[in-house]
Amino acid sequence: MYKYFFRLVFKRLDPEQAHHLAFRWIRLAARVPVLRTFLAAALAPRYKELRTEALGLRMHGPFGLAAGFDKNAVGIDGMAMLGFDHVEIGTVTGEPQPGNPKQRLFRLVEDRALINRMGFNNDGSLRVAARLASRTPVFKPVVGVNIGKTKVVPEEEAVADYVKSAERLAPYADYLVVNVSSPNTPGLRNLQATEALRPLLSAVREAADRTVSARRVPLLVKIAPDLADEDVDAVADLAVELGLDGIIATNTTIAREGLGLTSDASLVKETGGLSGAPLKERSLEVLRRLYARVGDRITLVGVGGIENAEDAWQRILAGATLVQGYSAFIYEGPFWGRAIHKGLAARLATSPYATLADAVGADVRKTA
Repeated sequence: MYKYFFRLVFKRLDPEQAHHLAFRWIRLAARVPVLRTFLAAALAPRYKELRTEALGLRMHGPFGLAAGFDKNAVGIDGMAMLGFDHVEIGTVTGEPQPGNPKQRLFRLVEDRALINRMGFNNDGSLRVAARLASRTPVFKPVVGVNIGKTKVVPEEEAVADYVKSAERLAPYADYLVVNVSSPNTPGLRNLQATEALRPLLSAVREAADRTVSARRVPLLVKIAPDLADEDVDAVADLAVELGLDGIIATNTTIAREGLGLTSDASLVKETGGLSGAPLKERSLEVLRRLYARVGDRITLVGVGGIENAEDAWQRILAGATLVQGYSAFIYEGPFWGRAIHKGLAARLATSPYATLADAVGADVRKTA
């Protein structure tokens, strides 16, 4: 049904316009008490065997919404209603910014992928913090807050910009993510180099601790799939050294070659980050490498190319305690979360593992 609706309506709309339209409907549905209860029962069934503990937090399951869909924390309840066990908002920057000129979002339907060069369009950390502070949750998913660098801030002032966002947002975040891997902010990916990343992560950690004394706000870093293997290892080692809580692998890719893309060449050549199915292999490869390096010392979050329960299961076996998706939601629609949970429960039931936690990293440990 949704796929027919996608072809009939959404495919004919500009992708960003379609996003805003669909998101508006989701938010409206979440405001109607009887309707949201019915939809949550249908779209977000709970499976006790999928209950997950990660980052010191308890969740109904391991499946969450990746950053980028809800940039401004306006639809957390709606996304929880659709079955996401955690919702990562953002990317939020220190100051408000409109992002890059439109058109900046493109569908590669034949490849089940997206290209975006949104450029961190968001309301800024002050307004988003106020919105989170005033929120009266209907549903209570874990809420992650993804922070990035304001575009006009010079690279040498990036640390202060991130610290400002951390100070404003940490009180309302179940976990914080430092995003240094979007390809759409000039110079941002340079911050993935360990000599730049060490002081940045240390400063954000200190800011979160200084601002929130009653609890420890978990801190993660999100990395690009385009890092060389030795750089992946370096980030993994740094995360352990600094006592980081987790790594999210991976963000979008700037690569186009070797991904088997079949969409129109005019779309494929659009600049920006590619997400969706073509990212699956490299994202899984980075995740395996990270787990082999860090084991159970920090939490790994698998994202990139997850389309179905089998993809999510493979990420868990490769070392991910949590998995996230976004692009496939555009193509699969509102029953996507339900299908992921049902499929994960079925795979766990037929596996040799008693719990999801037992399955985390099992394939990597076998080959170690």
